[in-house]
Amino acid sequence: MQRPLLLLAIAGCTLQAQAQGTCATAVPVTLATYYVAQIDGSQAPSPICTGGGAATMGRWYVYTADMDTAITVNTDLPQNNGRDTRVHIYTGTCANLACYAGDDDSGTGYTAVVTFEVTAGTSYYIAFDDRWTGLGFTFEVKYAAAPPPTASFTSQYINTNGVSYCVVDMDGDGLDDAVSVTATSITINYQQAGGGFTNVTRTTTDADYMPNWSLCAGDLDGNGYTDLVYAGSGVTFMLANDDGLGFTELSQPQYIFCQRSNMVDINNDGELDLFVCHDVQPNVYYLNNGDGTFTWHQGGLGDQPDGGNYGSIWIDYNNDGNVDLFIAKCRGAGSPASIDELWRNNGDGTFTNVASAANFLADFHQSWSSAWADYDNDGDLDVLIGASSFSGGGHKLLRNDGNDQFTNVTTGSGFDLFNGLDIEFIARDFDNDGYVDVLGAGELLHNNGDMTFTLMQVPFNNGPTGDLNNDGFVDVQNGNTVYFNAGNANNWVKVVTKGTLSNANGIGARVEIETPSGNQIRDIVSGDGFRYMSTLTAMFGIGADTEIGKITVRWPSGIVNVVNNPDINTTITVVEDEANDVSTGIERPVLAELGLFPSPAHSTLTLTAARDLHGSLIRITDLAGKVVATTTLVGQTIDISRLAGGLYILRAQAPTGTLSGKFIKE
Repeated sequence: MQRPLLLLAIAGCTLQAQAQGTCATAVPVTLATYYVAQIDGSQAPSPICTGGGAATMGRWYVYTADMDTAITVNTDLPQNNGRDTRVHIYTGTCANLACYAGDDDSGTGYTAVVTFEVTAGTSYYIAFDDRWTGLGFTFEVKYAAAPPPTASFTSQYINTNGVSYCVVDMDGDGLDDAVSVTATSITINYQQAGGGFTNVTRTTTDADYMPNWSLCAGDLDGNGYTDLVYAGSGVTFMLANDDGLGFTELSQPQYIFCQRSNMVDINNDGELDLFVCHDVQPNVYYLNNGDGTFTWHQGGLGDQPDGGNYGSIWIDYNNDGNVDLFIAKCRGAGSPASIDELWRNNGDGTFTNVASAANFLADFHQSWSSAWADYDNDGDLDVLIGASSFSGGGHKLLRNDGNDQFTNVTTGSGFDLFNGLDIEFIARDFDNDGYVDVLGAGELLHNNGDMTFTLMQVPFNNGPTGDLNNDGFVDVQNGNTVYFNAGNANNWVKVVTKGTLSNANGIGARVEIETPSGNQIRDIVSGDGFRYMSTLTAMFGIGADTEIGKITVRWPSGIVNVVNNPDINTTITVVEDEANDVSTGIERPVLAELGLFPSPAHSTLTLTAARDLHGSLIRITDLAGKVVATTTLVGQTIDISRLAGGLYILRAQAPTGTLSGKFIKE
């Protein structure tokens, strides 16, 4: 019974073959297997799309796509026994064919395998020729792979001007804004509490340098408004005025071939400093003097003479309360300037490169950025080092083992199969399921919760991220388009950190949440990925959990504050509070005792200390962290008559150290 049926099937295919000898008589095919009795059609494929030399005969088929996907035409089948086949793929019309794809010999033996993307409604001509043999064979048409799912976003136009690099809260209202700059202006799309944006352009003094490579943001002077730093062939500080309505330009004279820039408190004095990767020299940084000036330093944080420093990020990888530095490096050709570096903060003002000792971090790798997050929610930060070129190896997913060591878990993670290359990789929980995902190369790698990742399509390229409609889900800006995350039923919480002894934004702080499903951590960073500046708000998805046990903030000062049983699906603002410090086991700088009296004080406050404070910079902040007064101490007293009644924190910054204390103004 089987033999007659087989002969009948072959006979049917042979009859079909007689009608497919030209493009005009090409036989429609779908996702199936087909038998070609012989290549003897009168029209040879032309133009030749693969291999060398023309043919004399051909066989023609046509596939019309019903969806956007990828298709494989394959003769690498057991029944063909390695038979030499060549296939050409065309678009266009029979009168005007254009090569689209093709293959000769990439399968087993001399078989052909070709994969190509198709667009719904478009027809693709499949032609075999007799260049090597006219004998019959079998081929199949199939999906290359199941198309990845598409993450759901909606787009909205916003009015930008110049370069769009930044999504951050510019006016201290807890809502992320979208920022773009030119050499003489800053355009801010202020997010409104009820939704939507108000577009305002602030004129600035001409910036000596534009953010051709990166931009970072933070409150450098503690006045409650966000400052910007442009990084190009040097750096320009744009300091927001005390009313937030204008900016003061402060360009630096030094040449730097800037790459990634970051605001971070490098020396932990409570002032935000600036770090900048240098492409062709050792790295540089500017220490904040607390009086509106910055002091240039070079070396000590990446000393490779010819640079190669691209993607810096400041995180606490070893949970010791000190912020560390990782540098993704790129130079090519096995150069020492392409060996990544991990600089451990020793807590005493010094840093040590421990990349070699940490395993898998100091090998040659071509990368411009790294994405640090606790991908397995075990309480420490893991890292995805994204490849910008495969010449130095592929993407590397490294699990933090919690003992200053990392294990390479790339194999089987999904990143071993990911062929996308990019200079920009960032870590965000896009679906609020409680596991941090990776965005890179215009694709979303969704975290499955077990250190494996599944590819998802997104309708945008990398850009600055934040919550631009205050719904708790991560949105993305590309130029003048905001892609709003459509979200889902998962719950969430956002945490805004306001430092008092630490820097005003709490940059460098560790935020932890405890939920019934487990714990999560975020580090507050200014500048991740390679180019963009994203929100300083810690965003957590908590999935189906309906409660959070507590939020813990570990400040750069060493103070630890806890918020018990916070609400969910809202924003929680945590102000650094020394009076309610619950820290245990974490050593922090000891501040010499400062006496402030009388308290309550009416118009004059007297300062006493074991050292001479004459000439110290005095900064007074309210409990929200906003600087309300600055002065230089002459003698032992300061005038506080203009302050409103309330509780304040005073910091006296002298060359010998910083002292702090609280007082009440009546």
